Parts: sequence; C-alpha cells; structure tokens
Amino acid sequence: MNIEIWITFVMACFVLAISPGAGAVNTMAITMKHGIRRGAVAIAGLQVGNANNIVLVGAGLGALLAQSDVAFSVVKWVGVAYLIYLGIQKCRDTGDGSFSPEKNEPIGARKLFFQSVIVNVTNPKGVVFLVALLPQFISPNGSYLHQMLILGGTLLVIDTIVMVGYALLATKVAHLVQNAHHMKVMNRLFGGLFIGAGSLLAATSRS
Repeated sequence: MNIEIWITFVMACFVLAISPGAGAVNTMAITMKHGIRRGAVAIAGLQVGNANNIVLVGAGLGALLAQSDVAFSVVKWVGVAYLIYLGIQKCRDTGDGSFSPEKNEPIGARKLFFQSVIVNVTNPKGVVFLVALLPQFISPNGSYLHQMLILGGTLLVIDTIVMVGYALLATKVAHLVQNAHHMKVMNRLFGGLFIGAGSLLAATSRS
C-alpha cells in the first residue's frame, strides 16, 4: 500500500475517532465510575464491535446495510433503543455519594465488555461510513484481503489510542465528583449524553 494513501487514511481515522460519540461517552462514563481498569475493558469491547463492523464491510454485508432501508432501520432502531436505555439507567443511578471506583458497587467486566460491543455493533451509521470510506483507499492492483487487514488494523489501533485518551481524561476530572450532588449531576450528564447520542442516531439516514 502506498504510504501517502495510508497516511491520509490515518488522518481520516483520527478525525472519526476524536469526534465525540457514543463510544467516547461509554468509555468516560465507565472509567469515571469504575476506574481505569474497567475503562480498559470497555475500550476492548468497543474495538471488538469495530472489528465486527470492519468484517461486515469486508465481506460485503455492509453494502447491504447501506443499500437496504429495512436492514438499516432495524439495526438503527435497536441501537437507538439501547443507547436511550443506557441513558435512562445512568440518570437513575444515584451512586454512593462520592467518586471512588473501589467504593462503587462492583460490576462484572463481562457485562461492561458486552455493553461496549453492542454500542458499536448497533450503530449502522458507522458501518455505512466504513462502506463509503474504505473503498477510497483500496487499490484494485493490490491484494484486497491484505489491504483490508492493514486498513482495519490501523483503524482499530487509532480508535484504541483515542479511547484511551478519553479514559485518561475521565480520570483527570473524576476528582470533581466528591459528593452526592456531584455524583447525581455527573450521572445525569452522562445519561443525557447517551440519550442525545441515541437521538442523533434516530435522526440519521443512509445518505
């Protein structure tokens, strides 16, 4: 693969990853409440979801999602419902009156992992974006599989780096949540962000 093409793809991936979305909200919310280790679990889940979407696009199934109103709508509304559900749960969460991952009610890593996987898998707009993006960087003269592995691996690495950045940011501002009122405000903030992400997804179309 031409190095100039790859560098352009890297820049596009950074723009995509840095743009705040459900993945960033999910990472920060989990890190602030449960600590950096659980945040790392959430990031791993997001990347499994991303990898799933890349495989769908590589296998040609992403094109079906991009072209079929029915398929797109089904996945979209499942995603909308799930994000709003997460938002409502977050708004209802009162915490224990202070921020401390050790003091918060323990939650299984598996649950957080699969929650994060679902956040990305149920975002058809991300798949459609990949359908539009990846072909622009695929050379017809090279191995399709080889190029998809390079592009897909690059996207996963960059998204992981950016999500780690969001998680570290969350640890830096976590000290601001030191009492019941602050915890309640934080939970409602993240709950509102999840609901907002769901609302934005609801307003999206295939175009």
